[in-house]
Amino acid sequence: MPRKYEQPMTPADAETGFQVETVLPRPARGRRQVADPRPRVGPAPPQLPRITRLMALAIKFQDSVDRGEVRDYADIARLGYVTRARVTQIMNLLNLTPEIQELLLFADASQDGGGTERDLRPIIGLVKWEEQRTAWRSLLLR
Repeated sequence: MPRKYEQPMTPADAETGFQVETVLPRPARGRRQVADPRPRVGPAPPQLPRITRLMALAIKFQDSVDRGEVRDYADIARLGYVTRARVTQIMNLLNLTPEIQELLLFADASQDGGGTERDLRPIIGLVKWEEQRTAWRSLLLR
């Protein structure tokens, strides 16, 4: 409910008997709700699997290093406010075979993308691509 504030009467107002009342709205408390400027037409599109987004991020980071936009992975870690170890984990996805990388990149939202990043770490540690492919197939069969 708005509060009423009365202004004191001035000598000129006293002669005419005129007084002004002002009603001010109460200031809102808490967080303000911002309306979405774009109305929603239908359901939100499904999100890509996390492993797909991480694979794309690894490719983008490597491209930034190759272009000279950042000096090394430590710069990426500083700019992204993450640890160097986490950047290394993401960049290790580039050690997968091109076929597995492609499958991860083009996985749609209905698929799980072939598991989590943690599931892929043992496969990433394999040096030979044929061993990676075998381990990948066994991961998909689980």
